[in-house]
Amino acid sequence: MSSSATPRVAVIGLGSMGYGMATSLRRAGLEVTGCDVSSDAVARFVADGGKGASSPAEAAKDADIVVSVVVNAAQTEAILFGKGGGAETMARDAVFISSATMDPDIARRLAKQLEATGRHYLDAPISGGAQRAAQGELTILASGSAAAFAKARPALDAMAAKLYELGDAAGQGAAFKMINQLLAGVHIAAASEAIAFAAKQGLDIRKVYEVITASAGNSWMFENRIPHVLDGDYAPRSAVEIFVKDLGIIQDMARTARFPVPVSAAALQMFLMTSAAGMGRDDDASVARMYAQVTGTKLPGAK
Repeated sequence: MSSSATPRVAVIGLGSMGYGMATSLRRAGLEVTGCDVSSDAVARFVADGGKGASSPAEAAKDADIVVSVVVNAAQTEAILFGKGGGAETMARDAVFISSATMDPDIARRLAKQLEATGRHYLDAPISGGAQRAAQGELTILASGSAAAFAKARPALDAMAAKLYELGDAAGQGAAFKMINQLLAGVHIAAASEAIAFAAKQGLDIRKVYEVITASAGNSWMFENRIPHVLDGDYAPRSAVEIFVKDLGIIQDMARTARFPVPVSAAALQMFLMTSAAGMGRDDDASVARMYAQVTGTKLPGAK
């Protein structure tokens, strides 16, 4: 640990999730430096009382804990081992907490590569959304060595309401997260299909929402995403492209395992169609808009 009693933490990625996580870490009394490709996000974090850095290497310099909150495996690898990466500037015996959703095999490879430098890797995908990130109430699905968990504990305590310790090596956390993403993607696609079909039937879809959320057909995703459709508000809380990526990873994993996943494959096609229709960066509830466009169905907010 650094010379002070307080662990030094770097947060790489100050998007909606990372910013909330960085704020939770500061609120817990940790010394936090933030880094993001957006200089505006870094400036905002500095204005809120944190420290800023212009590169992962600078942010991670002598840090005891580096929290990575980027989108995918490629970005995770870049901030560790790419130009301006932080793998060699982190303190010796520091821990890298990887929050990106990725193929478990890649998580294992990155862990092995980092651990060869004398640092620790905690495979720690997250769930819960931006609001819970800001409240320090995420669910974290983590796996790694006992040393990685011990080193990461101050940060995990600050960021998580629920911490699942799922194994002693990287890859397990990633695998658990992919099962969650399989269900989440399928549920969003199913919810979108149902609400658009209800609209096609001429039903009052606000009443449909009321009835379904009190019935056996409800799901967390139906309850959470369908209000976006009812309000005609597709500002991205979680973008369509996230599930193009995650359901694509599931297909790759399943093909390797020779395991059929036809339901998630169908859901992937719906996200792909929505992206191809120009809505990839919009909220993932836009799958309902894609159904509406294909079938000539009117949804709230449609022109």
